[in-house]
Amino acid sequence: MKICIIGPTYPYRGGISHYTTLLFKHLEAAGHQVKLYSYTRQYPKFLFPGKTDKDPSATTLRVPCEYIVDPIQPFSWWRVYRRIRRDAPDLLILQWWVPYWTPSLAAISWLIKRRTKIKLVYICHNVTPHEESGTLDHRLAWVVLRRGDGFIVHSEQDRRKLLALLPKPRVWRTNLPTYEALQQLTTTGESPSSVRSTLNLEGKQVLLFFGFVRPYKGLEYLIQALPLVREKLPNAHLLVVGEFWTGKQAYLAYAEQAGVVEHMTIVDQYVPNEDLPNYFAAADVVVLPYVSATQSAVVQLAFGFGKPVITTRVGGLHEVVQDGYNGLVVPPQNEEALAQAIVRYFNESLAEPMHEHVARERETGRFSWQEVVTALEEIERETADR
Repeated sequence: MKICIIGPTYPYRGGISHYTTLLFKHLEAAGHQVKLYSYTRQYPKFLFPGKTDKDPSATTLRVPCEYIVDPIQPFSWWRVYRRIRRDAPDLLILQWWVPYWTPSLAAISWLIKRRTKIKLVYICHNVTPHEESGTLDHRLAWVVLRRGDGFIVHSEQDRRKLLALLPKPRVWRTNLPTYEALQQLTTTGESPSSVRSTLNLEGKQVLLFFGFVRPYKGLEYLIQALPLVREKLPNAHLLVVGEFWTGKQAYLAYAEQAGVVEHMTIVDQYVPNEDLPNYFAAADVVVLPYVSATQSAVVQLAFGFGKPVITTRVGGLHEVVQDGYNGLVVPPQNEEALAQAIVRYFNESLAEPMHEHVARERETGRFSWQEVVTALEEIERETADR
């Protein structure tokens, strides 16, 4: 099968960039001919609160790519359409996650559907964004997605959103695949004890909150839970690793009010690939107290590094983190329930069996990229004659 993909890849950073790259690799490994067209730039500064959208890693995931799509330059949309028409793929895969991409993807998809017989597949990381602004977000999603011949989503919540948005969409729901490739790429060989020593975490029960700090991720509830945890686990320590996109002073105020400033370590930066093992090796458990979500690449990153996850019952997180098996699941926005789960994890000695379950799932391929590849092959077969 011939496939073209439009999406971010290196040098852009983040989970969707890694996803695009790994998708390319696994499609090629399955014997398909793949071309990737990526962006000459992404967000303007006023829409992007991070320090930079470029990946600072020394060790990177890379695949052949042509940087041709400019999200605010309509002539580039025409150029990439002509390249794709010339390539004549069986499928064009478009990555969708926020309304910023509406003009470019709507134009490209309109040209493809009007002038070719190429089938369009949208991989919807979010049908609507985490922090929705109401009817406008739904309208913009409809403008783009209505031309799709097939859709892949990674949560039941997104499947239902898509069914509500479009008339009878052809939807395949797969698990968000593993990011284990990053673990393989960045193994340093350092022991957890040496990493803890470097981070001054010896003797601590380390709770890792990892990833960009944004309101929907619920860090304030974990900070507020920490004094409750420390009543039962006086050596508990919160390690927050990720670039703050908003409100850092507010989180520090929460920590001050809770009296836990000295029991927290904050690393306010995007973590290069080669440094990822250090933070996951230092952690006893990954804690993600999200207020809203569809899925989380951080969960798959944690599993890739062999770490259980304590998270909340929002979106599709509980579909991946199975309560009592490879992690614990609690109600959102509930610091008492979160604290009880953390205490239970340590007091009931859940770490060892949960580590084994995480490892077993890696071996069985529950989160394999082959599931996504198979879904794309099914979409091509089922839409070939339409």
